[in-house]
Amino acid sequence: MAGLVVSGTQVSYIGQDCREIPEYLGRDCGHFAKRLDLSFNLLRSLEGLSAFRSLEELILDNNLLGDDLVLPGLPQLHTLTLNKNRITDLEYLLDHLAKVTPALEYLSLLGNAACPNELVSSDKDEEDYKRYRCFVLHKLPKLKFLDAQKVTRKEREEALVRGAFMKVVKPKASTGEDSASAEGHHQYTPLPAASRDLTSHRGVLGKGRYFYYGRNSEGNRFIRDDQL
Repeated sequence: MAGLVVSGTQVSYIGQDCREIPEYLGRDCGHFAKRLDLSFNLLRSLEGLSAFRSLEELILDNNLLGDDLVLPGLPQLHTLTLNKNRITDLEYLLDHLAKVTPALEYLSLLGNAACPNELVSSDKDEEDYKRYRCFVLHKLPKLKFLDAQKVTRKEREEALVRGAFMKVVKPKASTGEDSASAEGHHQYTPLPAASRDLTSHRGVLGKGRYFYYGRNSEGNRFIRDDQL
């Protein structure tokens, strides 16, 4: 089982270029895993994830997941990161998450077209990102962190009043390099260098108005009170 790292209830299968979740992963680890890290693969589907019914944290950064993403019911899942995938339809994703992840509190969508940011797309600005956050909080009011930024009381109040009117328009399909190579795909990471070890794929919370997504980006991750 090359590439598989197990530490207590934490299971990591990182950077194996797998296009689907290996059957043995669910068979051998699904019954006890509470944290599953499948980042830096080539996943287009999450078929097989249904074996992991007790998951509390799911890391799916740097894959090829798109708008056909389907998660099984994960009633205990509180943390989900989908950074740097191919998600464009924000409303569909949020409606789906509201149904299958009722306990979700930490969500990150950085590096997806569905998450507008002026440092990723030149036609987006800070106001676009604020509207995005407002709409996400309208759909998922239990969130405590969104894209590594803590949800504020003011944001919650605004989402209650205006969130329904902040719908983010799905970006038009790109005619450019949609079939990016796996090599280029793997150049992005939201993790600081010290956290890239397979057994310590934990995160940090950064402060700032904008996020940098370049080749050397340190990115943003969640950190909870019990991890301090």
